[in-house]
Amino acid sequence: MPIETNPTHGNLTRVVLGVAFILLVGGTSLYILKPFLPGLIWATMIVVATWPLLIGLQRRLRGSRTLAVVVMMTLLLLIVIGPLVSLGNTIAGQAEHLATLKTLELKIPEPPDWVHSIPLVGEKAAEEWEAIAKAGPASLAARLTPYMSQIGSWLLSQLGGLGGMVVHLVVTFLFCGVLYASGESGATGVRRFFRRLQGERGDAIVVLAGASIRAVALGIVVTAVVQTVLGAIGFLVAGVPYVALLAALMLICCIAQIGPGIVLAGGVIWLWHTGDHTWAVVLAIWSIAVASLDNILRPALIKRGADLPLLLIFLGVLGGLLAFGIVGLFVGPVVLAVAYTLGTAWVAEADENPAPPSQ
Repeated sequence: MPIETNPTHGNLTRVVLGVAFILLVGGTSLYILKPFLPGLIWATMIVVATWPLLIGLQRRLRGSRTLAVVVMMTLLLLIVIGPLVSLGNTIAGQAEHLATLKTLELKIPEPPDWVHSIPLVGEKAAEEWEAIAKAGPASLAARLTPYMSQIGSWLLSQLGGLGGMVVHLVVTFLFCGVLYASGESGATGVRRFFRRLQGERGDAIVVLAGASIRAVALGIVVTAVVQTVLGAIGFLVAGVPYVALLAALMLICCIAQIGPGIVLAGGVIWLWHTGDHTWAVVLAIWSIAVASLDNILRPALIKRGADLPLLLIFLGVLGGLLAFGIVGLFVGPVVLAVAYTLGTAWVAEADENPAPPSQ
């Protein structure tokens, strides 16, 4: 008597084995590509954000994609190297003035009166401060010496991270060239993939993701420029020296999403230390306003480029930054935009096709 087989059981086994094989191949592929993923993600964000500029250049260059790619790659190289060269030139131009700092006598001031009034620890802190001020900078250096080895180790680790960043920068630059040259075929593949997943909604998802990336890039750059200009104006009005150098540092910090607060705080401390307390307070208030501007301006600019709720954009930018670092500024809004589009489409589809009433 032949043994009966269960066709359902056989189909289930094939499905499970097929899914397991796909997961294994996909996971292995991601592991192999892991060293290149940061560069590939950054290159994708850069190319999508600047694609309209590439197409405009191609039209002006009589349809030559090769020349347009060369111009775009040159511009990217200048954007990366330009601020560094400008910062170096600014430092070199101010070298004579900065060298005079070595000739200044470093003097630790006496503690202000308000230190004594701090509850619980005020008197002790004031005594320690007075002891260090009387002993001079040499005593302070002696107290900090035990921690110098730890600081040196931290600096070495940061240098190692800097080397990795340079490698990722080179990989990103190479991927940008490839994507600029063959962007249409890549976009077609992405559209076909999302159409396979979501049908006609796949195209809308891809378009929304591209618009979100371009909007985030616009928001980051414009916000950084506005904060840098406002911070430089504050330095000029308050009389802080080396405004060009500080403005270059602010621009780099703003683009890196560190914010202008560190540079602005340095100006406030310098004014207070020189005895100009009024302008120090004014600059401190101005600095708080400038440093807080990105929380309002950046989401507003992103909303202009992507038709999404402002709260969703704000959560995507902030949550992406906290979860994934700088690249999360792009990943966060894109992921939430796709999820929002799928969710609203799913709800709308349910409204268009209501369930039949129960008998």
